[in-house]
Amino acid sequence: MTEISDQPAAPAPSDLLPVTIEEEMRSSYLAYAMSVIVSRALPDVRDGLKPVHRRILYAMHESGFTHDKPYRKSARAVGEVMGKYHPHGDSSIYEAMVRMAQSWSMRVKLIDGQGNFGSVDGDSPAAMRYTEARLAKASTFLLDDIDRDTVDFQPNYDESENEPTVLPAAFPNLLINGATGIAVGMATNIPTHNPAEVIDATLALIERPEMTLEDLMAYVPGPDFPTGGIILGRSGIRSAYATGRGSIIIRARAEIEEIRKDRKAIIITEIPYQVNKATLQERIADLVRAKQVEGIADIRDESDRSGMRVVIEIKRDATPEVVLNQLYRFTQLQTSFGVNMLALNGGQPQLMGLREVLDAFIAFREDVILRRARFELGKARDRGHILVGLVIAVANIDAVIAIIRGAPDAATAREALMAAQWDAAEVEPLLALIHDEGNVVVEGKVRLTEAQARGILELRLQRLTGLERDKIQQELSEVAVRIGELLAVIGSHARRMEVLAEELGRARAELSTPRATEIADYDGDQDDESLIEPGQMVVTITRDGFIKRTPLDVFRAQNRGGRGRTGAGTRGDDIVVRSFNAHTHQWVMFFSSGGKVYREKVWRLPEAGPAAKGRALVNLLPDLGGDNITAVLPLPQDEELWENLHLAFATASGHVRRNRLSDFRNIRSSGMIAMKLDEGDSLIGVATCREGQDVFLATRGARCIRFQITDETLRVFAGRGSSGVRGIRLAEGDRVISLAVLNHVDATVEERAAYLRMANARRRADNAAEVEDDADTPVIADEDEDTATGAEALSPERFAQLEAAEEVLLIVSDGGFGRRSSAYDYRVSGRGGQGITNMTFSASKRGTEVAATLPVLPGTDVMLVTDAGRLIRVPVDQVRIMSRQASGVTVLRLNDSERVTSVFPVMDDEGEDDAPADDTAAQDGGAQAGEVSDGSPV
Repeated sequence: MTEISDQPAAPAPSDLLPVTIEEEMRSSYLAYAMSVIVSRALPDVRDGLKPVHRRILYAMHESGFTHDKPYRKSARAVGEVMGKYHPHGDSSIYEAMVRMAQSWSMRVKLIDGQGNFGSVDGDSPAAMRYTEARLAKASTFLLDDIDRDTVDFQPNYDESENEPTVLPAAFPNLLINGATGIAVGMATNIPTHNPAEVIDATLALIERPEMTLEDLMAYVPGPDFPTGGIILGRSGIRSAYATGRGSIIIRARAEIEEIRKDRKAIIITEIPYQVNKATLQERIADLVRAKQVEGIADIRDESDRSGMRVVIEIKRDATPEVVLNQLYRFTQLQTSFGVNMLALNGGQPQLMGLREVLDAFIAFREDVILRRARFELGKARDRGHILVGLVIAVANIDAVIAIIRGAPDAATAREALMAAQWDAAEVEPLLALIHDEGNVVVEGKVRLTEAQARGILELRLQRLTGLERDKIQQELSEVAVRIGELLAVIGSHARRMEVLAEELGRARAELSTPRATEIADYDGDQDDESLIEPGQMVVTITRDGFIKRTPLDVFRAQNRGGRGRTGAGTRGDDIVVRSFNAHTHQWVMFFSSGGKVYREKVWRLPEAGPAAKGRALVNLLPDLGGDNITAVLPLPQDEELWENLHLAFATASGHVRRNRLSDFRNIRSSGMIAMKLDEGDSLIGVATCREGQDVFLATRGARCIRFQITDETLRVFAGRGSSGVRGIRLAEGDRVISLAVLNHVDATVEERAAYLRMANARRRADNAAEVEDDADTPVIADEDEDTATGAEALSPERFAQLEAAEEVLLIVSDGGFGRRSSAYDYRVSGRGGQGITNMTFSASKRGTEVAATLPVLPGTDVMLVTDAGRLIRVPVDQVRIMSRQASGVTVLRLNDSERVTSVFPVMDDEGEDDAPADDTAAQDGGAQAGEVSDGSPV
């Protein structure tokens, strides 16, 4: 068992001092942080290099791996750097060396590499034992005059060698090649710039030191990245140049090309700086798989030695501009470069703007020129001093030879030459010329210095010839001139600036290249909709749920009775059931058979040609399931109008409901419940309405009803879960097919009847030569028919009032017959009745059901769609106005098994080629099968 001693503990050794853990941690951390900041991560503002880059360039320069020498193995350079100057791993040295050889990383390459030095796809370079390298020509401008005492040197890590603390740097490398680094508590991120622009700005600043930032930006408009791309906006650039911090948006250069018929592709030729091309393509593929970006069919990389080319093939029904905008938003095709111009200035980290960086470089370069001039002045004076001694020796050659011959050894001869006094008459002017104070003239005599004596003893006999003596005099004159120039440089700031400008001009001539990055004006992110060209579209929906949009100008107006053209490609027995025209920037609400509502912009719908089948709605509208789209409502383009609008709903069973449009402003992408439906019921129409207007319902069985929208007749429902109230009482087997909202006109039964009689009389008078198509059509009395045959004629003023407010309805049967009728022919009744007759079917004319009833405007066109996919565009003015019970005239000539499925108005016919009217075609059923009425396709 160990015994515990009562003796006190021994005192601590005298060379140990107590230190608290907090102080030790603080001092150690600060030492580490400053080491990282100064010796690793941050570049020097003077030469724009970090220590590792500086050591690589200097070691290769010392080893003779210059641009005019053969390539050497990279491992040799790495070994020189690691063994002499950089006490770190070879991988970090090689990575830094590789980056200086990559054209996509450096604006001006400093290393000329041969072999695999990686790629813009992020491929790793080959091992250093396989690649070869040498200094690039641009590096000579960084290293020139380093042996002329232009910069300070410091001992290496083991004090066996000396290394430069900075390179002489004849051009602003920090701005031209930029820098990126992360230190302790700080980081730097400096973009690259165009060499010619930066040097031009430096030259301008030398000439006019009072220049403002705006003046400098006239020379340097912004960064210039080696990978090109487009910089969006100038505010970020100006902020970075003014304060040292700013954010610059860089966008890839992309063009939209047609690679083959009806197939376009996005071609990317330039990507933002420091973006990995392979990673970019993987990101795009991930977005396509996640369906976050739709419309991309294929992506492939066709880049080669001639340049970058990434092809993103677009689907036929997609809009390339929208896809490209989404790629800008979700991928690195558009990035933000955060500028942080932090560099070491005087050994201290400093955040600097453009002006500060250029000022620091000019001051440093002036100091280099001054130190070089002083160094060269010393060399020139030393040489002139020797030449003066040679002149003395040549002038007194016999005496010099005698002294040398008489001396037993060289040391004695040197001392004898120094002890002798020589005539100064010939050399005294030379001493003043070269500002030499080494020789002292006393009473016309001069003594030689030790250096001159050594030079005389080393003089070769051939220098004693007359020609050589002249060369000595000539060289002495040249040295004198050079000394004068150097003294001028040393003594004049203006002269140093002239030298700096000359050297910058030589560097510009060698480094100048065209700008690679474009700077474009930018107001902010563009939404997808702003890229869509405004225009009218025809939207077509088939029974099997395929939808597409086609530009309206594809269709041209024909006479009624024409054969039309194929407007929608179908598959199997699929038929077109719904079509309408809308602006590309309009919202469209889709109502499903299950009572759900979806909302989408027209431009987001797939675009396709007239013969294409389109895209399945189940792929466009999520969670549609097995439901069908039974009602589609284009909303007003001006959303301010939504506040005062209501929605009128109608179902096939005759139920109606009224809601505020604002109840449907926020519709989820997955849709939401719009109306509660009874089992077996479905929505057949939804229309915008206002208080006081009339709801008009028409059935397939040729019945219709019209009632006013009031709080008593059809109140506003607060929720979306109601099934509504009865709008019309249907007969067995009948169903509602059309919903329209008409303007309410206060007119008595007698006034309406009188107006119709007077209007018909006027039309007959205007068309006296026209054959009455409905002359043989029987008028069948209806139990609800309003008659006022005995009504008195209206006054001209009242007739004009009713004429201005008149609305006209177009009624088309499934057999292709149709007519227009005045809305005054349909009286306003109460809600929930059986309605009145809408059309009479004649045994001599095809058709047993009403296909559509809709209001139309004079001068407009309508589209008729058949179950065979044919469309015809007909001016409504060519369809005659008849009584409410008439069966109508031929609007579209059908094949035996063909039926009209839908009719919709065309509101804009601007630019269309209107065919001349042909009333004969209307009477005899139009063109024969297989013909087009005007001889050309619609």
